[in-house]
Order: sequence, then structure tokens, then C-alpha cells
Amino acid sequence: MTVVCFIRYELDPSRTDAFEAYAERWAEIIPACGGNLIGYFMPHEGTNYEAFGLIAFDSLGAYEAYRARLKSDPAGLANFNTAKEGRFILREERTFLRAVPSTLRFRR
Repeated sequence: MTVVCFIRYELDPSRTDAFEAYAERWAEIIPACGGNLIGYFMPHEGTNYEAFGLIAFDSLGAYEAYRARLKSDPAGLANFNTAKEGRFILREERTFLRAVPSTLRFRR
């Protein structure tokens, strides 16, 4: 079963450039720690303060192992600290979704 961690970010609309740089750094960190990054999505039209990140895992257990590796990864910790110090993320929410296998189109 594939589990997708759907992350909703509420951003400071004047700092979306800082969030985009933050998201770009995850492109290397997440796979190195065992996550299957589907992507990060930035505001384009309409609401200017929401962004989303999607990361897939083989199971909830695989997600837990990933989180443990991420908490000790120097690049991951540095990226978390950049967000904390930059204060461009105002709020973050995680939802875990189960994929409907016949509709899943991304490939690892």
C-alpha cells in the first residue's frame, strides 16, 4: 500500500521566494532519507498563501523510519532551521492519504 503524506503550508505571501528555495532543497534531502518525493506546489493564481508538498511511502512504518532519519540528517536539520529562522511558513498541516492503486500514475 502506498501512503502519501500531504503537507499543506500556510505561507507569508511576501516570502514565497524563500519557501520555494526551501522546497527545492528537499528535492535532494527527502529521497536521501527514504521518501519518494512527488513534488512541491507553489501558489500561482488565486490564493497566494498556500503551498503543498506530497511525499509517498510504502507504508506508515516506512514514513516513521524516514522521519527518524530526517531528524538526524544534517541537511534536513539545516533546512528546518532555515524555515524556523526565516519565518516564511506560518502554519503546516499533514494529512496521510492512501492511494487508490489503479489511479496512481507516478513511478519511482
